Amino acid sequence: MKKAYLIIASLCIIGNFSCSDELDLQPLDRLTTETFYNTRTDFDGAVFASYSSIQDFWGTSTETLGENGEFWKISMVITDDVAADVSAGADGISQNVDNLIILASDRPYGAAYTQIYEGIYRANIVIQNLDGENELTAEDKTVLEAEAKFLRAWFHFQALKMYGTPPLVLDIREDINDQARENATQDQLFTAILADFADAAAGLPDSWDSSNTGRVTSWAARSYIGKVNVWKEDWPTAITALADVVNNGPYMLTPTYEEAFAFDNENNSESIFEIQYGGPFSDDNLWVFDDTHSEDFKASQGTGRGWYWDAPGNAGAPGGKRGWWAPTQDLVDSYEPGDTRIQTVLYQDGDTYFSFDGTRYELPYDNTWSETSFTLKKYRGGTNAVGGNSSPNGQADYNNERWMRFAEIKLLYAEALITGGGDLGIARTQIDDIRNRAGLGPTTAADGDLLMAMMQEKRVELALEPHRWFDITRWGIGSQVFGAAWNDNYNVFPFPQSEIDRSKGLLDQNTGY
Repeated sequence: MKKAYLIIASLCIIGNFSCSDELDLQPLDRLTTETFYNTRTDFDGAVFASYSSIQDFWGTSTETLGENGEFWKISMVITDDVAADVSAGADGISQNVDNLIILASDRPYGAAYTQIYEGIYRANIVIQNLDGENELTAEDKTVLEAEAKFLRAWFHFQALKMYGTPPLVLDIREDINDQARENATQDQLFTAILADFADAAAGLPDSWDSSNTGRVTSWAARSYIGKVNVWKEDWPTAITALADVVNNGPYMLTPTYEEAFAFDNENNSESIFEIQYGGPFSDDNLWVFDDTHSEDFKASQGTGRGWYWDAPGNAGAPGGKRGWWAPTQDLVDSYEPGDTRIQTVLYQDGDTYFSFDGTRYELPYDNTWSETSFTLKKYRGGTNAVGGNSSPNGQADYNNERWMRFAEIKLLYAEALITGGGDLGIARTQIDDIRNRAGLGPTTAADGDLLMAMMQEKRVELALEPHRWFDITRWGIGSQVFGAAWNDNYNVFPFPQSEIDRSKGLLDQNTGY
């Protein structure tokens, strides 16, 4: 940069021109908003930055908030399906969450809030710069705006599920002293989220070419329109949207449950929205995530599902791969006899254990490796226990997170039909399609019990995916699940105390925190 100034200054002296005081000497190595947002590649990179904030949900860091897989804690460990395994190294916050001790000052709530609004900010940057001077075609602008709006809606929807009445951020404020936002109402949030998803459905392609695998599509947006309307309890609109996806969309259930999560079957026929990870091509740990560590983002990074090490002095699974959270007996008991899904979801006594830490292990599972006697297998076991899916140091695996699957859409469709007075025969078909793949017969639930049957089916179908907690709170069954430990305040998480303090009274804390 110093050389650039010297060259220009020399030209001013020896050339046949003069340099006025108004000459703008822009350093040659400096990117600005005006110079960066120009080509399609520039805008694609900006959109990818918003996607990367989703990866950060599971990130680790010793530099920002000290994250350690925080989203696992508030989407999995907090549920009745998972327990914090203290002997395997579960930290104090994990133990708090496992015991429904929910504190506004605890790290997970601040980490999730930060990552959500970082993603929203990045989407807003794309939208704001589309109308500037650039090389984009009209089609480019339509697609990029639709993609950014999908992501903005997706992040706002996560915020709504977690915090109830979080801020609605549809613009960028330049004044550093004017960044605090007030609570939005749920009506305002639903309206904005659905408007963004509608624009996304209208502007996104139905599919992308293979070089853009993993980018959201029009069908993904339509799927979320259905899901958001289930949360809104607008049953007629939900039924219409979900019926469209089920009957006309490109998705289908994979032949077996295991195939839906196979490392060599990412972005499969059942996957609607999938968090993209790479492989062990650069650093093989989780310390280089985009915004939770100062190193440059490595697109090859994966995620620490449950983590892998054992506490010092404990004799655990080979490679120390049992993890700091474990499936519960209650989850195991929720499976019917003959349900083949349990073989993909978890390890239990009598199973063959698979692992990889440079060496592939196949040996009898030892239930003493876990305080609950069970260990996570989903995304990892069987054919997934290979070198391409695991870093050599055992900190990461690279199998994509299937955030939204067609199976979930079918069960949401069944729920909307049952609750919204729709055709119960069609609802049964959706449930039975899921059960048939699991090796089970049709549901025998009476019409009056069909909603409970759907809820049960959803629990076991989506086990150890980040949905159970939000179903518990949405269905209002916390007291049934957790008994005397439950408090209705838990239906939403607290806003991070740091955000309350920064807002200087503008952001109201949720009741009870």
